Amino acid sequence: MTDQRPDSATKAGADAVNPAGASVSGLSAIGSMPVDVEGRSIFAADELAIVLSHYRIGLIDTIKQFKRGSRKAPKLVIRSDRGLFLLKRRAHGRDDPFKVAFTHGIQLRLAERGYPLPRLIGTRRENNSMVQYQGQVYELFEFVRGSGYDRSAEATINAGATLARFHGLLADYKPHHTPPKGTYHGAPVVISSITTLPGALLKPASGEPNVNEAQAKEIADELDHCYREAADRADVLDLLGWPVQIGHSDWHPGNMLFDGHEVVAVIDYDSARLLPRVIDVANGALQFSIQGKGDDTERWPEQVDEARYRAFFEGYASVQGGKLNPAEREVVPWLMIQALIAESVIPVAATGLFGQLSGADFLRMVLRKVRWIHEHAELLTGLADV
Repeated sequence: MTDQRPDSATKAGADAVNPAGASVSGLSAIGSMPVDVEGRSIFAADELAIVLSHYRIGLIDTIKQFKRGSRKAPKLVIRSDRGLFLLKRRAHGRDDPFKVAFTHGIQLRLAERGYPLPRLIGTRRENNSMVQYQGQVYELFEFVRGSGYDRSAEATINAGATLARFHGLLADYKPHHTPPKGTYHGAPVVISSITTLPGALLKPASGEPNVNEAQAKEIADELDHCYREAADRADVLDLLGWPVQIGHSDWHPGNMLFDGHEVVAVIDYDSARLLPRVIDVANGALQFSIQGKGDDTERWPEQVDEARYRAFFEGYASVQGGKLNPAEREVVPWLMIQALIAESVIPVAATGLFGQLSGADFLRMVLRKVRWIHEHAELLTGLADV
């Protein structure tokens, strides 16, 4: 494996003032970006040749498409005589060079301290953490093999501990680039999405609506009430007055690779931002304890898996400084409600669907879970006391 890793992300940020990138300016345009038969964005041959020429990865043996993550962000697994690598082109909307440099700074900081994540590979000429070409941003990482979350208590404990390590390593980190702010707590975008829900449910992007106007309004009204009440409960505890630090802001099993029960890599730092740490913790506790799978959302359990829920907090508290204080524990259920609603209503408001699932049916399931969390807030607060 090559040991050429960026010294810092500051070079990438500095080069961002030149949209073409200092090392590739003056080259011909790629033209429109191609897609495969599935509508997934892919690399053009000349684009790939130009981008790879900026890395020292040795003799290439194979290049294969990696069909995971956003369809708008093409990825390739590259095998060479120096190891395995993952090349990624940033999707539009997530390709601002300064924001990319901010996330790279976080990853480099974590890598220096032995945190489990795919290491960034620096460019051959200036050891930059990204390549910029014709308005596009590219990253190259070492490829980390791993499996998915097995829902065991051991893996859940490890996920909680890994989040606590993330917070601990970045508690005093001062980024070179301005970090984003804003979270799922009291977010205007969530309120506005709820407002547009009835129209989306009555005119889904595909299929026929399975609600009438009164039912669509009823769903939206209850979601609005639950979201606002949960936000108010958190505000009473002065959540926004608590200390902030860099958080991951998207802590869920899909952003982790495991080897057995151990986390071997945390991925996707695009949502990183300033926040009170408990916002990360509450979302992680939700994501690692929520129950439900399959297309029949009516059969999804309303309750969280209490054993996994507690295990997540056990893992977080096992790291020095990871034990939550009483106010943090008390706010967790109200943040869980907001996180669950925010994650659900924004995509449904856009298409009337949640993935391929009926938006109305999915939101009814969400409301059942929200009611359960609300009714068991005291229980959840107690389970977080480890």
